[in-house]
Amino acid sequence: MAMAAAEIEAMIRAALPDADVTITDLAGDGDHYAAHVVSPAFAGMSRVAQHKAVYAALGGRMGGVLHALQLTTAAPK
Repeated sequence: MAMAAAEIEAMIRAALPDADVTITDLAGDGDHYAAHVVSPAFAGMSRVAQHKAVYAALGGRMGGVLHALQLTTAAPK
C-alpha cells in the first residue's frame, strides 16, 4: 500500500506549518519519494534533528507504508 505525495506533504505541513515542502515521486510507483523541506523550525537544529522532526511528522509510516524517502532539510537563509 503506497502513500500519495499529497498525503506526505499534508503530514509534514501539519507538523511544520511554516515549512516550504516539495515532494517528488522518484520512481513513479508511489513508494520512492524525495522531500525537500525548508522550515524556520529547523533553525539551530542539527541535520539529524531536522530529519528526525520530519520522520516524526510521518507518524511511523517510514519503512512500512512509505518505503523510501530521500530527505533534504534546511532552515531558511
